[in-house]
Amino acid sequence: MAIGSGLGAQMGIAPEVTYGTYVAPTKFIEFTKESLVLKKTTAQSAGIAAGRLIALSSRRVLTRREASGSIEFEVTNKSMGVLLQALMGTSVTPVQQAATAAYLQTHTLADTAGKSLTIQKGVPLTTGTVTRKNFLGCKVTSGEFSCEVGGMLTGSFEIDGKDVEESSALAAASYSAMSPFHFGQMAVKTGAYGTETALDGIRKVSCKIERPQETERFYAGQSGLKKEPISNDQVKVSGTLESDYVATMLDDLHTSDGATSLVWEFVGPLIAATHYQTFRVVLPAIHLDEGPPVVDGFGVVKPSFNYVGLFDGTNPFKIEYMSTDITL
Repeated sequence: MAIGSGLGAQMGIAPEVTYGTYVAPTKFIEFTKESLVLKKTTAQSAGIAAGRLIALSSRRVLTRREASGSIEFEVTNKSMGVLLQALMGTSVTPVQQAATAAYLQTHTLADTAGKSLTIQKGVPLTTGTVTRKNFLGCKVTSGEFSCEVGGMLTGSFEIDGKDVEESSALAAASYSAMSPFHFGQMAVKTGAYGTETALDGIRKVSCKIERPQETERFYAGQSGLKKEPISNDQVKVSGTLESDYVATMLDDLHTSDGATSLVWEFVGPLIAATHYQTFRVVLPAIHLDEGPPVVDGFGVVKPSFNYVGLFDGTNPFKIEYMSTDITL
């Protein structure tokens, strides 16, 4: 019997083979907050009948169903691959590093067609009984990562889903030993692609990846359910670099509107040989939209630079993830 509060909740995920078809969860996320819900569209008959003062319950119809919401979590040194694949779109197989226990996942940007998830959440009643809701056909429409002084690396994913069912059994949650990436492991590097050097003074970084999709694919003959969303705009990458004004490099880039490569990385404990637990975002070209330094008092000047990520014409935008996960 589980604890009859959020302490007894669970969330499991699995990549789907066919959009909207249930797959039993294989990974369990240690999430911090979620808002996944069923969204219904109903219609009520407006027919007039002599003397009837209130509409008939039997003439209310359910015309369509879908799901939406978000998941917030701490980015950990294991079990992140399925979520990263759903966000970035590339089919990834972890690559063993030499003959060690370290495996590298390289998630480059690609179309997310065919990349959907089953997300099962277990919600406890106060009695300790855990109810299950299975969210089918879940597509990641945006993902944002953030870390600041003294904090952990966190992620927030927006989800669009096809349907919700409650018949498939609640999976038994299991968790491997996971540790979160955090500010003490963080580095920010800029410069020419492949030769970036550490940037001083950075206090907080965020990176948001938006995957615009046509989520209104409701057609006749689909029982009020949508078909798989299709990408309908270019991917948008943006974020912030909050800093103390220790150097003019970012300020100069803002002034000139020049481009620089950005590497935002977290390097954790050694796995084996020269291979460390790693989470790394590589943006080959960013431009700073706003954030020149201003003096608003006696304290240290703290500019906050907003950036956009763009394609440099050659090198891919990617997320690298080194862990001991043999599979996603």
